[in-house]
Amino acid sequence: MINREWHLLSRPVGWPKPEDFALVEAPVPSPREGQVLVRNRYLSVDPYMRGRMSEAKSYVAPFELGKVMQGGAVGEVVESRAEGIAVGDHVLHFLGWREYAAVDAQHAVKVDPQAAPLSTYLGVLGMTGLTAYAGLLRTASFKEGDAVFVSGAAGAVGSQVGQIAKLKGASRVIGSAGSDEKVKLLVDEYGFDAAFNYKNGPVAEQLRQAAPDGIDVYFDNVGGDHLEAAIGSLNEGGRIAVCGMISVYNNTEPAPGPRNLARLIQTRGRIEGFLVGDHYDLQPQFVQEVGPWVASGALKYRETVVEGIENNLEAFLGVLRGDNVGKMVVQL
Repeated sequence: MINREWHLLSRPVGWPKPEDFALVEAPVPSPREGQVLVRNRYLSVDPYMRGRMSEAKSYVAPFELGKVMQGGAVGEVVESRAEGIAVGDHVLHFLGWREYAAVDAQHAVKVDPQAAPLSTYLGVLGMTGLTAYAGLLRTASFKEGDAVFVSGAAGAVGSQVGQIAKLKGASRVIGSAGSDEKVKLLVDEYGFDAAFNYKNGPVAEQLRQAAPDGIDVYFDNVGGDHLEAAIGSLNEGGRIAVCGMISVYNNTEPAPGPRNLARLIQTRGRIEGFLVGDHYDLQPQFVQEVGPWVASGALKYRETVVEGIENNLEAFLGVLRGDNVGKMVVQL
């Protein structure tokens, strides 16, 4: 049996290029004692993976050249040499970018395909969902009545941030996105109070129009002009949670910082970065609260599904371009 897997051949400079990668055929691995062999059904592609393609020191080790890359995946166990996980079980793990994976049982989480579609465990009920939940409620210290601004709001994390804020009693939720179609989606389907296309004019001006009374919370997925605009509209005691800065991930030179940081003195505002890995203690609470919202339809989600592992790289590049609506997944 052949296992197709994506390898990183060279470290991208600027935008990743197809020649930086290769889809390689390898034997299907045999699980060792304490492992399970998983036939992956859905693979996750996420913006943070761009950072792992670089040698720069970060919060997670870089991908190794000439070896298979990694990422979130969910699949079916086809062979088990571990107690507690049987053939036919479905598990969530982090050995994606390949068709088959030999996974240590301690790093595999059983999921129920009857309770929710398998793909949702990579998105709305998975890491992206927990990222939204932890970043908004813990890092940004959201409280009822806050006005919230979310950038990258049509993406997997941003769309969930805005909806959770509404469900938790936000006074106003504003989102930015990169197309008029996405702006319409935010307002008509996700229930945002206002949204704007950042390509249609200066972000600071559009944010002031959408939030004339300022904002109390900014959930940052973009950085750059969005972060500067949010600081400019921040109310006294405002909080900014920095989740990602996709606007600078492919830069070859350091991006300039916001020019108005001194305003944080006036507003007594704070900016705090966070990683979802520091908040896994919230997982049970997250599932208990968000699961019923998803089941009832109170919290809506979209997925962009790309078929075939041969298209895994193009799906990843699509995330960097903003092609996706909601969570981008690859179905095998």
